[in-house]
Amino acid sequence: MSQTRRVVITGLGIVASVGQNIPAYWESLLACRSGVKKITGFDTTGFSTQIAGEIQDFDPNKVLDKRTSGRLDRFSQFGLVAAIQAVKDSGLDFAKEDPTRCGVMIGSGIGGLWEIEEQMRRLIEKGPGRVSPFLVPKLMVNACAGQVSIHYHIKGPNLAGVTACASSSHSLGLAFRSIRSGDADVIISGGSEAAITPLGMAGFCSAKALSTRNDDPATASRPFDLDRDGFVMGEGSGIIVLEELEHAKARGARIYGEFLGFGMSGDGSHIVEPDPTGSGPALAMKMAMRDGSTNPEEIVYINAHGTSTPLGDKAETNAVKAALGEHARKVAISSTKSMIGHLLGASGGAEIVATVLCVHHGTIHPTANYHTPDPACDLDYVPNQPRQAQVTKALSNSFGFGGHNASLLVGKFVG
Repeated sequence: MSQTRRVVITGLGIVASVGQNIPAYWESLLACRSGVKKITGFDTTGFSTQIAGEIQDFDPNKVLDKRTSGRLDRFSQFGLVAAIQAVKDSGLDFAKEDPTRCGVMIGSGIGGLWEIEEQMRRLIEKGPGRVSPFLVPKLMVNACAGQVSIHYHIKGPNLAGVTACASSSHSLGLAFRSIRSGDADVIISGGSEAAITPLGMAGFCSAKALSTRNDDPATASRPFDLDRDGFVMGEGSGIIVLEELEHAKARGARIYGEFLGFGMSGDGSHIVEPDPTGSGPALAMKMAMRDGSTNPEEIVYINAHGTSTPLGDKAETNAVKAALGEHARKVAISSTKSMIGHLLGASGGAEIVATVLCVHHGTIHPTANYHTPDPACDLDYVPNQPRQAQVTKALSNSFGFGGHNASLLVGKFVG
């Protein structure tokens, strides 16, 4: 495939439990600061897990007008606010752009769960006549992508990837390919999620997927550590602006890094459990490297899916070994989820932001709460302290229920 059209990253936006702007987010990741706390958004009495990476001080009305924010589910509020950040950071003025050459691709695994629960309560308590006419446009998984395109009057490629916890990364990968193939010059992409709701938490509690360290929230998410006992729910949005290189250069844009490759695969084995061999994720990583004309020995860093589940972290370790061979033991690996929790469909968005920052600053953020090595997870997980490194090329991994795997390859921009 021709790669004459190069794709660069010119804007970043974030809404997360450890920071609602890029400087705060990056500072928290380097400081190993956890955003996991007791849930305050609803009464957790009776829930086996009562902690999450909840964003407890989010006010959309600081950025959006009340009429707009009132017509959006929480996940769309997160996504639109992060997109506005990213566009401002990029310096783009869409009034000066051809709207048919600009696009939006923002994924979500679940969509408007808050709205679904609220309107179900209204239906049961007050009858069908009291259900909001905004129910459907608020709950749609594609609502966030649609709202961002409306906000900027963008008319080019527009989609929302829905592949569980790989949703953001699939959306990002397809955005990259759309620009490279010539379908667009600029795409706003990433993911958003707000599933820390009574039903969302109850479902994951019943599946026994979550950590139950309610007495010590900050240390509950401990990817690759022997004492991990499940993942921690998170929420928020991570958005980046992808741009064709010559378009970015023509307007004098600041370039954070280059988007080099994308790979995706399926496990084909189980609806929720990962294939213990890691063969599916390994294939995705190999495809991303091949897509970006990159040898395994060139990979300096991997931002792991790293959920803190007993099965998942072991499978990902096996996948990295299968994809990189002997070089796997020389690669630095860290998990952003150790501090922000698992943002489900938005995780790839928040993590590509972290990965790009690692590339841009020449610093690898650590994996928090890593204290007891697991013999089954025997690679370099950058425990508890940041590390200076020239991150010339990095992978960011996302794996979702259903066996959906995605891997993104980014690197330092070389003009």
